[in-house]
Amino acid sequence: MLFTLGMLTVVACQKTPVDDALAGREVAVYEFPGEVKKIFVLNEGQMGANNATLDFLRLTDGRYVAGAFRKMNPSAAAGLGDVGNDIAVNGDKVWMVINNSGIVEVISAENEQELAVIEIPTPRNIAFDDKYAYVTSWAGAFATYGADNSVTDSANPKGCVYRVDLNTYKVADTVEVGYQPEGIAYHDGKLYVANSGGISSQLPPAYAYDNTVSIIDTKSFTVTRTVRVQVNLKSVYADSMGTIYVTSMGNYGDVSSGLYSFPASTPQNVSRVESYGHPTLVSASCQLGDEIFCIGTTSEFVWGAARIYSIWSVKAPGVISWYGSTLSGNPYGLCALKGLALNEYLLLVGDAADYFNPGTLSSYLIGPSGERLLWSVTAGVCPGHFAVWK
Repeated sequence: MLFTLGMLTVVACQKTPVDDALAGREVAVYEFPGEVKKIFVLNEGQMGANNATLDFLRLTDGRYVAGAFRKMNPSAAAGLGDVGNDIAVNGDKVWMVINNSGIVEVISAENEQELAVIEIPTPRNIAFDDKYAYVTSWAGAFATYGADNSVTDSANPKGCVYRVDLNTYKVADTVEVGYQPEGIAYHDGKLYVANSGGISSQLPPAYAYDNTVSIIDTKSFTVTRTVRVQVNLKSVYADSMGTIYVTSMGNYGDVSSGLYSFPASTPQNVSRVESYGHPTLVSASCQLGDEIFCIGTTSEFVWGAARIYSIWSVKAPGVISWYGSTLSGNPYGLCALKGLALNEYLLLVGDAADYFNPGTLSSYLIGPSGERLLWSVTAGVCPGHFAVWK
């Protein structure tokens, strides 16, 4: 179904920040689902600046608290770390993957206090089963560039998945996958790992991205199959019906970004997700149950041009709904929640702005009647990752 959207309308006034820093800023949450306690926002920060930060939206009183990790862990002098790459809630714990610092931080969802710090080289993304956390790792891959942008130093080992015990926080095992693995998803005893080859694409002799998904059997913890999908893979999602979705960032040239899918039962049957003749373009994505939400722009290769982004969702069993959005800026992260009314959704969109200064987090109500901007707040640098605690 196609929804034509009008101009965005502000329906909740932004109020003066509360003096108490821990109390946060008041925002309107009356249209959010009542079972949600908090929505955590991981701001990546700028690489090398050690300025990753954690914010959260507290639904019990409608407060947005910025810089929560440092406020609740004052003894952590270095803060959260360098480049926050992923965040996920497991039970009453929040797991944060801090890439350049080489750690996974575990905190309490209740009070944001630190519970554990797990060392993993260049970690990227995280998934869980009932016993373990699984973390993708570049395993120390890097490329250093000189003044003329040529590579002056590099390392390009294959990546790994680390298995971490949920109770002891100890690394239990590792398994080798493809080059520079990114997203990871768990489904029915298997892990699906998106290999990007982000470093490989910069190095001779091939100068090529990886284009594979590694499938790992969790019982034997071995790679049992490798599936070719598309270059520069990023995020992976698994729905309850056994469909695996994988996003590709393309090669920033003749291969555009996109969303691909295959059945877990027949992973060789890869297809690009189509949408009434429109190409599937993905700047950011997220999962809500059996739905995958994406933001994309047709001007992704027109650098410096004003861009108009479309928000769309894949609905089971494969129906595409387009929302002709007037979103602007640089959407960098996306989170979706069910709205209170039928076929309505709440979307949180992180705008990275210039990628160096604090970005913006905006909340939209979206559905058959159109789109409304509920509120916007200042977040950290590059607000890109979300986790919901119920």
